[in-house]
Amino acid sequence: MNKLFLFLLVLISTFAVSQNKNNSESSVYSVLDQNAELLLKNSKAYSVSIGIIKDGKVYTRHYGEIDKGKANKADNNTYFEIASVTKVMTGYLLAKAVLDKKADLDDDIRKYLKGDYPNLQYDGKPVTIKDLISYRSAIPSVLPDDREIMKTFDDQTTFKLVELYKNYSKNNFLSDLKTVKLDTIPGTKYLYSNPSLQIAGLMLENIYNEPFDKLIEKNLWSKLNMNQTKFTLNANEKLGNGYNSNHVLMPHFVSQLSGSAGLKTKSTLGDLMQFLKFELDSQNKTVQESQRNITNSSQEWYGYFWDRIYVSEFGKYAFKHGGAYGNQVMFSVFPELNIGICVMVNISGPETGEILSNSIFDIANDLLSHKNKEIYGYRFTGDKVIFTYRHDKKLDGNLVKSISVSGTFNDWNQENKLFQMIRKDNHTFELEIPKSQFEKGKEYEFKFVINKTRWMSAPSFAVNADQSQDRNLLLKID
Repeated sequence: MNKLFLFLLVLISTFAVSQNKNNSESSVYSVLDQNAELLLKNSKAYSVSIGIIKDGKVYTRHYGEIDKGKANKADNNTYFEIASVTKVMTGYLLAKAVLDKKADLDDDIRKYLKGDYPNLQYDGKPVTIKDLISYRSAIPSVLPDDREIMKTFDDQTTFKLVELYKNYSKNNFLSDLKTVKLDTIPGTKYLYSNPSLQIAGLMLENIYNEPFDKLIEKNLWSKLNMNQTKFTLNANEKLGNGYNSNHVLMPHFVSQLSGSAGLKTKSTLGDLMQFLKFELDSQNKTVQESQRNITNSSQEWYGYFWDRIYVSEFGKYAFKHGGAYGNQVMFSVFPELNIGICVMVNISGPETGEILSNSIFDIANDLLSHKNKEIYGYRFTGDKVIFTYRHDKKLDGNLVKSISVSGTFNDWNQENKLFQMIRKDNHTFELEIPKSQFEKGKEYEFKFVINKTRWMSAPSFAVNADQSQDRNLLLKID
């Protein structure tokens, strides 16, 4: 009898665990489906692909069709251009060189370039590796000079850019690099620079005495089994089509340069999930170095060529946006929660990047906000409004340096000294404001601003959230 009872108990427990696992997976796919529907609508893309890593498990789904009316849905093996997501890979290789003691962050970049570049300094201050990787090199944003073409942006502009770039060689780049004139001291002003990545590629080739394509294949792609990430596709491999915001079929990148800036990289969602999981590896010293707050900033930082890394309501957040002529990718990680999200759409317009960024946080919100519905962000005590922000106790509260309240009641001014919140403990910030400062019956919109960088959206459990895309919190005194 005892053995039978034990057997039944084990059977029931196994079933319960399996059922909970199935329910958990079902809820993640439900989040994917809901957000994909919204993303298809907001981006106007024909094709949407989303990948999530949660608790070490990979979830991917694809929606729509690559070409309207052709029913050719993308899958995990569909190739798309990933553009600037490549920069994070280049940054990883440079972080490796630093940890290998083959380079130092304070080194003059000219130490690793062949030839003479007296112009790569300003007022005697040279460009360092630290300046280069944090987009503060003062090196122009593009080479070759495309300003004349970009004066008019229409459906033909990208085709003109293809013509400009297709015959632009390494020798052309090196020649143009000698004519660059810095306009400020390196390390003092942010300027996103694609030539900085070409320089990084050249430096790595000289540091390791190998072509860049061999370096990235040997040290990253092959190690992660990213067999569908490459600079050149085989004859039987096809690149997915992409469109501009007018749904005009766009050309693909053409480049003779090394590939370190992203003009040549093709990959699949399946491979990007491998890389996403890698970027969440808390034990990998090179990954951690590539995401490190090198400048000890109290607001945001860039690691090694990330777009930005900052503290959000979900902890540390790092992202890289890849924009090709006809598709865009948002590659992002929340390392403290071991969550990664990658979103791909086959449309590329001026607002697509922001739409993808909002989608990332919508997904994170749906994945992580599971409290009961409640009024969030404030309470009333006597004649006072007590604004309250609580950082999740699973997260590092020391990363939160400041919280402010910004809203229609202070002209959305996050610098207003009267609305800087006071730290109560390592994870809690509060601010007391007399009710008399607010008009009775009037509805005010507001947000919390973390470290003067992250304008937090209302969590999904907040009943006092507006219905706009901004998802502001609402305050009303009856």
